[in-house]
Amino acid sequence: MKITTIVPRLPPAIDGLGDYGFILAKRLWQDFALESEFIVGDPLWTGEKMLEDFPVHKVEIRSSNSLLKLLPKAIPERNIVLLHYVGYGYAKRGCPVWLVDGLERWRKESPNSFLVTIFHEVYAYGPIWNSQFWTSPLQRNIAKRLIVLSNQYLTSNRLFAQRISQLVGEKHQQLLPVNPVFSNVGEPHHPSQLCNRKRQLVVFGGVGWRSKVYDQSRAFLEQTCVQLKIEEILDIGAPLNLAISSISGIPIKFLGKRSPQEISEYLSNAMVGFFYYPNQFLAKSGVFAAYCAHRLLPVCVSERAEDEDGLEAGKHYYLADTALEAVNISLEQTIADNAYDWYQNHSSQAQARNLYQYLNPI
Repeated sequence: MKITTIVPRLPPAIDGLGDYGFILAKRLWQDFALESEFIVGDPLWTGEKMLEDFPVHKVEIRSSNSLLKLLPKAIPERNIVLLHYVGYGYAKRGCPVWLVDGLERWRKESPNSFLVTIFHEVYAYGPIWNSQFWTSPLQRNIAKRLIVLSNQYLTSNRLFAQRISQLVGEKHQQLLPVNPVFSNVGEPHHPSQLCNRKRQLVVFGGVGWRSKVYDQSRAFLEQTCVQLKIEEILDIGAPLNLAISSISGIPIKFLGKRSPQEISEYLSNAMVGFFYYPNQFLAKSGVFAAYCAHRLLPVCVSERAEDEDGLEAGKHYYLADTALEAVNISLEQTIADNAYDWYQNHSSQAQARNLYQYLNPI
């Protein structure tokens, strides 16, 4: 049995979905000897035709015809396609009509076709002055068509599951599998306790979210560093256009882009993972997943305070506006352990096992 996985891009491009799909494919091969090949949905992507041991194809143009040429043809066995879906990954305005048209044609022409869709996003929405407001109806329509097409679909958090259920009118939302994302930068087997680590705080992730840490949350960052006696800040990710070198006298080391192995080593040696993100969507945050997998103390800045997906502020992470004066190493370790334990149910190994079970129901 072989899986054809569709992703927006793959390494060497920096793309969270591509990394996620690649790690999952490696796990499926390692644990279940399940082969994979990839289809890249960005015709401008440049990379090798083999990524480690996995064949890679890319669409010539973003069209249903181009996609159909690459999808598996009708054979006696099931043709399995795994789609990692974020609308903006396959179209500038988040409306990849070509993608769903191609999959519809494939389903009609391949009697044994089997489609699994992982909704990393469902659809966007925004204020009337934002383009998302005008494209949201089409994005919802595309998502609904994908749901109807899919033999199995799942998502990363309960709020997305709720949106999907609303689109198809399902009454039993608990039937939709929810698998929070796993870390794209490693999963140490025995991460050390915080007392054995350097008093470092990590700011990790994409340019947009890291910029919010320094532009909108500097006071919270400063407060956290002082209260937790941080001695150094490590900034990991694409370069930021910032003219700062320290926070309250605490030096910032801008490390730039690093390999997953290097990032994992930095996270394994640090105490605190600081980030800006809506806490009701933490289950879909790759940065939060990385902090949990490496057993750091996660400290989050969020505009709202809504816990979801089994996560609780003060138990699995700290909200940065919480007074941390009374925090001691024992409590810090308890929160880091809780975050690490929560993560284990949806690690890359757990998700590969779940996906294999979806493909091989008893």
